[in-house]
Amino acid sequence: MSVTVEMATQASDELVQAMQKLIPQLSSSNAPPSMEELNEMISSGSSVLFIARVENQIVGSLTLATFRIPTGIRAWIEDVVVDESARGHGVGEALNLAALDEAKRRGAITVELTSRPSREAANRLYLRLGFVLRETNVYRYTL
Repeated sequence: MSVTVEMATQASDELVQAMQKLIPQLSSSNAPPSMEELNEMISSGSSVLFIARVENQIVGSLTLATFRIPTGIRAWIEDVVVDESARGHGVGEALNLAALDEAKRRGAITVELTSRPSREAANRLYLRLGFVLRETNVYRYTL
């Protein structure tokens, strides 16, 4: 199974349909992005939407967010999702490696991400790629 990863450069019906299939596999509480929302993400200078293809079909996505703060360039990997049919074939690894390369190109020194403990395969992947589990508290404030 050959995986290719690219940065999304424009929203399309194909991308909207792929997100409608992928996002429910990631989150049951958030709707997939609309064409308008995808265009907003893609045109933003602070985020990159990576898509992974197998046999020319979109089977995964990852968002890299980068932004400047007083202590440097921050980079976060968010919303990594691989279609059930493509899991275990290197799609998640290819997406993450592309994001790490782009974060480095943008000047980030570190890249952060969070992953639920129940996502065992994903957590094994992150450790294998060199991510280190941090001792920290993560807080959420719901608006």
